[in-house]
Parts: sequence; structure tokens; C-alpha cells
Amino acid sequence: MDNNEILFSCRDAALGYEHKPLLEHLNFKVRRGDYICVVGENGSGKSTLLRSMLGLIRPLSGEIECPAQREGKIGYLPQQTEAQRNFPATVEEIVLSGFLNRRGLCMLYSRAEKADALMNMGKLGVLELRRHCYRDLSGGQQQRVLLARALCAAESLLILDEPVTGLDPAATQELYKILRYLNEKENMAIVMVTHDLTAAMQEAKTVLHIGRSGWFCGSVAEYLRSSEGKRFGGDGR
Repeated sequence: MDNNEILFSCRDAALGYEHKPLLEHLNFKVRRGDYICVVGENGSGKSTLLRSMLGLIRPLSGEIECPAQREGKIGYLPQQTEAQRNFPATVEEIVLSGFLNRRGLCMLYSRAEKADALMNMGKLGVLELRRHCYRDLSGGQQQRVLLARALCAAESLLILDEPVTGLDPAATQELYKILRYLNEKENMAIVMVTHDLTAAMQEAKTVLHIGRSGWFCGSVAEYLRSSEGKRFGGDGR
């Protein structure tokens, strides 16, 4: 696999709503095999960035290109709502639904898709739960099910929005271990919004800091030496 393959790029992009930018002059790229943690203050534009990456909003100016989104190669793990935690479907039904964006209104899954779903459930350690009701699972089990679903949608890029929120320490560490495996062994690019700065400094290859006064993008070492890192993430290790 080509680690120089560009999955997403921003060039001098302004992102926001109703002609009011939250982010300006943003420049960064996501390549296959990247692991980028997005950190920063609440309300600074992190969610806006994710919506742009998913193709839900267009830049106010500048350019955004996302071949991974155009080719259906993105898996997305959003923050869960209480209603979603209580969704009355089986684990297998939830995981298979990751293929729906590729097949439009057709609800019949192919043999290959069913095999891939089983593989992803096995990879995430929830295969034995496939007949169980999703709402009866623990928080950590639910996150692994949703990650298996995201893998069915993804080919090269996973986007995660605060994936460890509400998880106990053991489930949190297990999720990070899984993400590390996907990144290092399967060359999956990961973009993760997080408030867990300790984990961000340990897991990320690149840190994208978004603040009200600007943004920074660089390696963990560069971030910790930057003014943003010294102010916001200096205790991350």
C-alpha cells in the first residue's frame, strides 16, 4: 500500500457556517497510515472540521479534496446519544449497516459483505455477540460494535469523534489498542478528535491543535515545543 496516497487535503481553507469562519487558512493532509489526533478548546471548530471531512459542509473559501470520501473509503465513529445506545437491533445488524452507504436503497447484503462483517466482528472481539441485542451490551462492547460497523464502511480512513467518552479505563485502553493495531498492522489512517491529551500524546503520529486564535499541525514532539502545546498539552506525557 502506498503511504503517500492522499486521502484528504485542505488548502488555505476557511471552515464555518453562514459566512462566519471558525477556522481560517487551514492547511493539512491525511495520508494512508497517518494517525492524527485533533485537540483544542470546546467551540474552536473540531466538529466543523469533521463535518467537512465527511462532505457534510463545504469550505467558505479555499479548497478541500477528499478522495476517500468520494470513493466511499471513510468509516465514521460519532459520539453516541442515549437513544442510539438503546437501539433495538442485533450486533450483526448494526455492523452490516456499515455497508449501506455503498449500496443505496438495496437492503440485501452480498455474501462478500456478510463475510467481511463477520471478519470485522471477529477482529473487534464481538463475534460471539452477533445475535445479542445491541442495547444490552456494555459501553465498551457497544463501541467495539460501532467500530466494526465503521470498518465495514472504511477502506482506508477512520474518523472518530471522542471515541472513549463514557468508557471505563479498561475499555478505553482496549479501544486504543485496537486502533493502534488497525493503524500499524493494516495501514488504516485514523483521525480522532479527543480531549484525552495523555492518550493523544502517546498514540498520535501527528497532532492538529485547533484553537480560537489559530491552529497548529505537526508531530507530537513539535507540538510539545509549540506555544499551543506548552499551554494546552504540556502535561500530556
